[in-house]
Amino acid sequence: MNAWIAACAALCVAASTLAASAGRGLLDFTADEKQRIVRHGPWPPAPALDPGNAVAGHPAAIELGQQLFFDARLSIDGTMSCSTCHQPLLAFADARKRSQGRQALDRNAPSLWNAVHERWYGWDGAADSLWAQAIRPILHAHEMDATPRHVRDTIARDAELACRYRRTFGHAPEDDAEAVLVNASKAIGAFVGTLVSGRTPFDAFRDALAHGDTKAASHYPLPAQRGLRLFVGRGNCHLCHLGPLFSNGEFGDTGLPFFVRPGVVDAGRQRGIELLNLSEYNLSSRWSDARNDAAVTMKLKQLAPQHRNFGEFKVPSLRNVALTSPYAHDGQLATLDDVVRHYSELNLERLHADGEQILKPLRLSDGERADLVAFLRSLSDPGATTWQPARLPRCGVKP
Repeated sequence: MNAWIAACAALCVAASTLAASAGRGLLDFTADEKQRIVRHGPWPPAPALDPGNAVAGHPAAIELGQQLFFDARLSIDGTMSCSTCHQPLLAFADARKRSQGRQALDRNAPSLWNAVHERWYGWDGAADSLWAQAIRPILHAHEMDATPRHVRDTIARDAELACRYRRTFGHAPEDDAEAVLVNASKAIGAFVGTLVSGRTPFDAFRDALAHGDTKAASHYPLPAQRGLRLFVGRGNCHLCHLGPLFSNGEFGDTGLPFFVRPGVVDAGRQRGIELLNLSEYNLSSRWSDARNDAAVTMKLKQLAPQHRNFGEFKVPSLRNVALTSPYAHDGQLATLDDVVRHYSELNLERLHADGEQILKPLRLSDGERADLVAFLRSLSDPGATTWQPARLPRCGVKP
């Protein structure tokens, strides 16, 4: 009897050990799969600066930008700041389907993490720099509804802001209110440009795989590995969500409805291109510090709206994606499972007829959907919702 009890105990221990290790191991990734996986790194990437912004990277500009980012006085009635829609505790998003300004807005607020590494800004790409993107909500009637004069006066009348403005730009806020607006936005762009998120469980796996460290790679959960295999394989997700940022930085039609309200549609990228070309603040404008740099302005040269751009929206980065629900340009997909289900059951009749069609219904099983979600969850930095603003000493110089 004692021997039988001992044998049963041994079996229980073995079963317990097996259950504990069931989530570990390493799939037999092919050389091609490994190559596709490794292309999604390394992280962090090489530093980048906000284009057309001469103060990008300057400590004084970053400090001024941080203060302005959280200052509701920039809005016309003192009720909204940039952080109203881009909240640090929500991964610099706001968890709303459509953001709320002075009026309900038409789109979902994207996260600002890693924005400095993007190519275009806004769901329609109507801005080509962080500083130009910062100007739009400040002036937009449905958001902060400010004027250049209001921004100028807010900074000039506050000793701390005026001092930091002088430290950043070498002079007091000028009488030219539009110049102050642009400079304030460049400071905000400099601050947002510092928001680069940390490493994720995927990054540790990617690096281990690249270095042939199978022991370290086997710590990455098997469901996430299976989801990753789908991502770079049958799902073809990597064709749009590629590179260290998990985005090609461009725009696509994903087969989602783009109605704003009955009788009104969101034209997406098509309208964004029109607005960018008309903008007084694009990288070719007089306000751009890179207007004479062909390497910076080249992307605008042949940018013209086409029929295929109607209803296209920016391919978002998937870094920290598990922290920024709901999803899509207007938040119509509530969870990551809803996103994966959308691509699994894609209605091809909703896609544009022109252009290269790379999307096809994936017809995923419940288990495959769960694996893909497990992989997407592994792309989040645990510190992306615990960021705290730097404690700044008072500027201490009278304007």
